[in-house]
Amino acid sequence: MVKYDTVLIRYGELSTKGKNRKDFITRLFHNVKYALRDYPDLTYQKTHDRIYIKLTDEDADEISEKLKRVFGISSFSFTEKVESNIEEIKKTCLRIASESNKKTFKMMTKRHDKSFPMISDEINRSCAGEILHNTDLTVDVHNPELLIRVEVHEKYSYITSDKIKGAGGYPAGINGKVLLLLSGGIDSPVAAYELMKRGLFVEAIHFASPPYTSEAARNKVLKLAEMMSEYQGSMRVHVINFTDIQLNIYKTAGDPYAVTIMRRMMYRLAERVAQASHCLAIGTGESVGQVASQTLESIAVINETITMPVLRPLVCFDKVEIIDLARQIGTYETSILPFEDCCTIFDPKNPVTHPTSEKSVHYETMFDYETLLNEAIEKQEVISVYPRKEEEEFL
Repeated sequence: MVKYDTVLIRYGELSTKGKNRKDFITRLFHNVKYALRDYPDLTYQKTHDRIYIKLTDEDADEISEKLKRVFGISSFSFTEKVESNIEEIKKTCLRIASESNKKTFKMMTKRHDKSFPMISDEINRSCAGEILHNTDLTVDVHNPELLIRVEVHEKYSYITSDKIKGAGGYPAGINGKVLLLLSGGIDSPVAAYELMKRGLFVEAIHFASPPYTSEAARNKVLKLAEMMSEYQGSMRVHVINFTDIQLNIYKTAGDPYAVTIMRRMMYRLAERVAQASHCLAIGTGESVGQVASQTLESIAVINETITMPVLRPLVCFDKVEIIDLARQIGTYETSILPFEDCCTIFDPKNPVTHPTSEKSVHYETMFDYETLLNEAIEKQEVISVYPRKEEEEFL
């Protein structure tokens, strides 16, 4: 079996960032090193379009799983590093082909060093000829079973037969910070993933209503936050006691408008926490039309209580798509654990789907919500969670 000695990491959308490219690459480089922090013997090299990681005896599958979680990586390959001369390149390509159990192959060369004496097509033909003369493999340029890639640089070339898809997007944290409304459901962890993929660092706010919501429900949310922290290194969770606010809402607004008023209060609290935490926006897991509070009329009436931008990365996802992504990122099984949060314990029978601002304001004037909001902010609990509860610095 081929023993690869280098990981070659290709950047994703970073190529579009112009003058900011250097900052994005620096952040990605740091994030990659953090993701592989458990492997102290690795050595790294950063260039304008690649990151190279020198392996020793590390488990390639473990390294691969870690890198798949780093946003900003378009793809990566486990490669052999050889001197940039055609004989070394041919010899390595032949060995990779000989050790495979494939029947067809194709060569693909990218010549970064334009001073190399052969153009890409000539390198392809030379290596293919070596393989054809010494093995039983045949060329298939359309659907090859084995694709051998060669990247030629000034001193060294990198050869691989595998290209692993990365997470894409931008490096986590490069585009600022957002406060996400995190429940124990399926949607909000998926929203966190999508926000992180756009280069945002996510903090979370969670609304608990003890004794109506349990300690198990709270721990479930913290577990989801811990799972998502793997993508950015850590996550702060602001736990807000929502009980008194919620009881006043149901006492004054009753069944139809309770959810609308509840969401308006959550937005007000989220904006205050976000501003104090230097977040530039609020994030939610809302998808248009999925529940009563997510009709366009409801979203408009709820959103008018704040001035901060609200990001809704799942706005055009249907439920099946959200569940599929939750399964993909590993949060689904935790999200469906049967512990109710504050949005489900007082589930209204006939929630209004076309609320108005006038009625919402009318119900809100029936109790002193400002005092309750201030008390909730003052008594909030802020919890920092980490992957496997490790507390290394992550910038």
